[in-house]
Amino acid sequence: MRRAKISIIGAGNVGATTAHWCAAAELGDLVLVDVPQTEDMPRGKALDLMQSGPIVGFDARITGTTSYDDTAGSDVVVVTAGMTRKPGMSRDELLAVNARIVGSVAEQIKRTSPEAVVIVVSNPLDAMVQRTYQVTGFPPRRILGQAGVLDTARFRAFIAMELGVSVEDVSAMLLGGHGDTMVPLTSCAAVCGIPVAQLIPPERLAQIVRRTRDGGAEIVGLLKTGSAYYAPSAAVAQMVESVVRDKKRLLPCAAYCDKEYNVGGYYVGVPVILGSGGVERIVELPLTESERAAFQKSVEAVKNLVQKMEGLIG
Repeated sequence: MRRAKISIIGAGNVGATTAHWCAAAELGDLVLVDVPQTEDMPRGKALDLMQSGPIVGFDARITGTTSYDDTAGSDVVVVTAGMTRKPGMSRDELLAVNARIVGSVAEQIKRTSPEAVVIVVSNPLDAMVQRTYQVTGFPPRRILGQAGVLDTARFRAFIAMELGVSVEDVSAMLLGGHGDTMVPLTSCAAVCGIPVAQLIPPERLAQIVRRTRDGGAEIVGLLKTGSAYYAPSAAVAQMVESVVRDKKRLLPCAAYCDKEYNVGGYYVGVPVILGSGGVERIVELPLTESERAAFQKSVEAVKNLVQKMEGLIG
């Protein structure tokens, strides 16, 4: 039986750790790609990871390369490439730089793996997944962004910490863009089916929602010189697994919404059924009045970000 081919563009912390999770779960053969300036770095990481196979007990071919030709025929491509914001760099400058980087990556994916499902992780996420869709011209169901799986994991972890229960018993869902305007749905959060609103006082639950929105910034503040990568890469691996094993998980992902939720042709975080063809269905949830208003605010923020990106890159 042919193993799935999974290519990861960007061999930094998120990309390399995604490869680690995918290899350990035996999701397929892996290709780690990084820019030519790094020369042997992706080869070194791939070789190191391969050598952990006999210890952990997984079989996978792991290739490190600076050539997109090695990714040809990938079933899934994960895009983590992009620049982090440097001192003195404005947000607009970062947006423009990463739009060009991700656009260049998307051109290569279009050339080498025209049938792939593409999972975008690069930030600012909502704009970068839209850019990938624009450049590849792939059917929108085969382009999606990772954010909701990570954000709900943070929400679930904070609820479990608050109640002293297993994270396995906590379920949650959220909508909207990745960042300050995300909408954790307290109406959908539960512990073994018990709504969290029955277990956590409203003011404390509101604090947990705020901490979820600020989850990435909290880790950046603690690390000082980097950002989160264990949880983001684990979230990507869960999405990859749902695709390559056709598990049809119901997961929150940045998906292309037109008539769905009345978004009008943008990528935004919504619950989807994720299978071998990518997004198989978008699940439309009944929202409370306050949730609907918060979601609309988030959608407008995504639209503004995308429009700003398009203005910057011309």
